[in-house]
Amino acid sequence: MLALYDVPAPAKLNLFLHITGQRADGYHLLQSVFMLIDWCDTLHFERCTSHHITREDLGPKLPDEDLTIKAARALKAATGCNQGVHIGVLKSVPAQAGMGGGSSDAATTLLALNRLWGLNLPRPALEEIGLALGADVPFFLRGHNAWVEGIGETITPLEKLHQLPSACFAVVKPVAGLETKSIFSSPSLKRDSDSATILGFAAAHFDFGRNDLQPVAQALCPEVTEAIQWLGDRGLQGRMTGSGSAVFAQMAHAVDLSGAPEGWQVKTCGNLMVHPLAGWASDQN
Repeated sequence: MLALYDVPAPAKLNLFLHITGQRADGYHLLQSVFMLIDWCDTLHFERCTSHHITREDLGPKLPDEDLTIKAARALKAATGCNQGVHIGVLKSVPAQAGMGGGSSDAATTLLALNRLWGLNLPRPALEEIGLALGADVPFFLRGHNAWVEGIGETITPLEKLHQLPSACFAVVKPVAGLETKSIFSSPSLKRDSDSATILGFAAAHFDFGRNDLQPVAQALCPEVTEAIQWLGDRGLQGRMTGSGSAVFAQMAHAVDLSGAPEGWQVKTCGNLMVHPLAGWASDQN
């Protein structure tokens, strides 16, 4: 039995998120920068002699059909692979936070099983499988911080001249979570932001733009406002990430983040330049 231990699945932050329009089919057009951070789930994979896919929760209990199971089954279905795997999931990234935890788990599962099962699928093939699991999965498979446009399918890596500087962030997840659908279905959501450019973003980086979903989220979930105010009391300018309830702020110096309300998750995170598994799939056959 071949095993892979302690494979990370990092979360992401949306440094900004602008909604620039809405298509006839209802999908929203967006611009955003997705940035990897070192708040990670840890996944463990063991290749089994049987063809079964099983999962063990090494931390908080997960739904029976979580994205690791769905990703493993999708990879088997796409390739006809008859191998099995036992997956251990140590969940750390909170759900309904806007941090992409489930999508990252799915991406790490695809990358790990592609190697463990000896499938050798190129990254574009994994992305096609991953996109059916979640819009953010291809980003995590690409492995680089990225400028994201369209409905999330246009991904431009931020490399070389546009590479993000290293930085430290306070990330706060209050108890309450938020469902993406409830935000995007709101009639008060701003859907007409002007288009931005990578050059404009590069001139400001962590101070650029805003999250257009934040006003709707604050109306739906008062804890988002409370978390932003809690950061503000510590001299930090917070904003929401993605479509969840987590908020974050850049930390230019050490800040005392103790004393958060009961049940809140508060973590100091660094950004990652590349995904830890960035070299696990080739871009070409």
